[in-house]
Amino acid sequence: MTSASAAALNLDGYTDLPPGKIATIVTYLEMRKPPVLPSLRPPEGWSLQRIDHDRARYRSLFRIVGEPWLWFSRAMMPDDRLAAILDDPKVEAYALHDGTGDVGLLELDFRTDDEVELAFLGLVPGFIGKGAGRFLMNEAIRRAFARPTQRFFVHTCTLDSPSAIAFYMRSGFTPYRRAIEVADDPRLFGFLPREAAPHIPLLVPQT
Repeated sequence: MTSASAAALNLDGYTDLPPGKIATIVTYLEMRKPPVLPSLRPPEGWSLQRIDHDRARYRSLFRIVGEPWLWFSRAMMPDDRLAAILDDPKVEAYALHDGTGDVGLLELDFRTDDEVELAFLGLVPGFIGKGAGRFLMNEAIRRAFARPTQRFFVHTCTLDSPSAIAFYMRSGFTPYRRAIEVADDPRLFGFLPREAAPHIPLLVPQT
């Protein structure tokens, strides 16, 4: 969007978006100390496997997890930029493997001193509500505070599961900030299929 065509944000009503754009409300949450969480024994055969340097596996899992929710950040990211993130020794990306395939994604970013970002946590369709999310979150908290961490933080948005914020808050995160994010609709540029996230209507710009 150019400055000339940018719509002025109306903080007391509606703001029209230019053609081809999507908007989402982002909520930022943080955790200053690890909560006391119930222990959870994962089912037999579950394991966390590092996938930082397996770019094809990472992209495939990110797509399967994020496509239903229109996760676009990494889907639209060029290979060199993604490599710069995942090749950093202070970034850890894991696949949750159930013995037959990858069913969850966990990514932690330790690049800021004394802080850890929960960059991504998500499950493939069909695994929500089966304990996999709690297992991943418990692992994320444990790994984040295994280091001298002052703050563990995450952000989620209205493109994510409707239960995401409540899940983060039950896990010990506290909301502290809200923002509006406007971006290109990735379905219009071939980064995601046009049938992705059918609950978010695809508005095709008129020619």
